[in-house]
Amino acid sequence: MYTEDDLRTAVATGAISAEAADALRNSVRVSRDAPATDEEHFRLINSFNDIFVTIAAIMILVAMGGIGQALTPNVDGPPPFAGLLIAGAAWGMAEFFTLKRRMALPSIVLLLAFVGGVFAMLLGFAVMLVGGDNFGNGNEVLAGLLVAATGLLTAGAAWAHWRRFMVPITVAAGAGALAITTIALIVTGIGPDNIDNAENVFIPLVFIIGLAIFAFAMRWDTSDRERQTRRSDVAFWLHLLAAPMIAHPVFHWIGVTTGENIGFGAAIAVLVVYVVFGIVALAIDRRALLVSALAYVLATLTWLFDRFGAVELNVALTALVIGSALLMLSAFWSPIRSAIVAKLPENLQNRLPVAGNLATA
Repeated sequence: MYTEDDLRTAVATGAISAEAADALRNSVRVSRDAPATDEEHFRLINSFNDIFVTIAAIMILVAMGGIGQALTPNVDGPPPFAGLLIAGAAWGMAEFFTLKRRMALPSIVLLLAFVGGVFAMLLGFAVMLVGGDNFGNGNEVLAGLLVAATGLLTAGAAWAHWRRFMVPITVAAGAGALAITTIALIVTGIGPDNIDNAENVFIPLVFIIGLAIFAFAMRWDTSDRERQTRRSDVAFWLHLLAAPMIAHPVFHWIGVTTGENIGFGAAIAVLVVYVVFGIVALAIDRRALLVSALAYVLATLTWLFDRFGAVELNVALTALVIGSALLMLSAFWSPIRSAIVAKLPENLQNRLPVAGNLATA
């Protein structure tokens, strides 16, 4: 099976012409009755060997973490040598499996291990140098600054990884590290002693940063409207990061996260918000918002069916309704999206990913 990335590589190396690649894309689009953009491709697994290599890599990473933990058994914070060994092993394996073999799933796992290892290493060494006892009892500002510095340096490490290996998820990992830095700096600036309820600070911050990452993702998306380059893959992972950061605060403010205390008004609000998320998802041709909000909608519909007496079947009815709706949306994604995009202003249409009938207009 050939992927979009394989086609781009074949064109870049001169194996086939750009015209031949476009002809193949058009043939696939016609056979599937959907434009390539609406399929939202991203490379994950080419063969079972990807899974085989991933399992072996995880075993090595776990071993590195265990060895590093043994070197610092009594450390107060994250074990720094474990993070160091994990990050080093992840980079070393990426030199072969990412740079030479270009295996997608192992590359994703190794990138996440590298970034997580770097973060644990830096924070662990900071705790060792400053002393674990100095992080409490009035030293929250110091702790916040160290977390912010750790996030910033981790983002720098992610940038170095991106320059070397160009794994699409790396940009999202770096954005996540910068999000940690931003939150830590703002909370430190406010002063932990001045925060009565942490949720009143963290939830709005997560929402605002989620919107910023969403806007950043759209910049990558608009630079590749036909989704034929790595920029589209980068945007996919950024959307996947931004979606829960947007969805959770919205449903928290509605009151869904309180669990059993969902009211009828809140339930209707959840459904309205999910419809709005669906329209946005169709317009930008990204499904991440729908997936991130799915758990809240499932909980709300379960409550509604239970409230109206379908106690024994509430879970089954919820799964049936949501599952059927999502399947219908998937089956008719292209025509629905084309209808929505066609109603948008022309200057906005020209910035969104190409829609089916608009592509041939």
